[in-house]
Amino acid sequence: MVVQDRRSGGAVAGAVAVACGTGLTAGLLTTGCSPGGAAAGEQVVSGRTAVAAQDVRGSADALVRAGSARVRTAMETASGGTRVVIRGAGGYDFRTSSGQLRVVLPGPAGGHGGGHPPITEILAPGALFMKNRGAGVPADKWVRVDIATLADGNLVTGGVTDPLVAAELLRGAREVTYRGEQRLGGVPVRHYSGTTDIGAAAAVASERVQSVLRAAEKGFTTRAVPFDVYLDETGRLRRVRERFRFANGAPGGASVISTTELYSFGAKTAVRLPAAGDIYAGKIASAAS
Repeated sequence: MVVQDRRSGGAVAGAVAVACGTGLTAGLLTTGCSPGGAAAGEQVVSGRTAVAAQDVRGSADALVRAGSARVRTAMETASGGTRVVIRGAGGYDFRTSSGQLRVVLPGPAGGHGGGHPPITEILAPGALFMKNRGAGVPADKWVRVDIATLADGNLVTGGVTDPLVAAELLRGAREVTYRGEQRLGGVPVRHYSGTTDIGAAAAVASERVQSVLRAAEKGFTTRAVPFDVYLDETGRLRRVRERFRFANGAPGGASVISTTELYSFGAKTAVRLPAAGDIYAGKIASAAS
């Protein structure tokens, strides 16, 4: 398990070696438009032109109004012909921009479990906390990672995309297509697809997420992020799938597909940050070790 110092620069490190080895790393793969306005040059195939874009860009606001939700995540990485999936589950409070999830790494052969024990992650404004992360860190201690040091803004670093950041990224949505209605978990939803621009999203994101997206703008091969979004009748995000691309120093680069599902809106989600004495202060292994 490796935490890299992003302040020295460099490409985002490869996920496959990490996920199939000791566990996660703090580098898993190691124009603007207003939230309600239409992006210049937008192409919408469906005839719901303005409404489609507004629905997608406003999903973050709908989540904040909802207050909280239960969360399921899946992060699929592909590099050099190898594909692994990291899964998480927990809860998130959109009013405080914080959540806690249990993250399960794939086994040695890329299966589910059987490798590193599950990691507990706390997502908080400006920080990622990880417990039971290996690399010589005592099992009862937390590792704190400053998100400002991460080249991807923690969109994929911890194996989980922060649900609020995933929604705020959609503020830069363009080329939005309405795909029709269907059901997710028995709930009627509207399906949209398109591409969002990280830089455009950062320009209009809420203050608490803006710095994260500005960091992410520098960490990917392209600022364009294809997505599929499913919104319920109140505009709340029920599922979002976003596809990221890295140079990664490998032929063809590396890709990450991050999927976040939200349900049980309003469920109580209490997130308690680790005490200072519970945070590991020792040396953490480097990517080369």
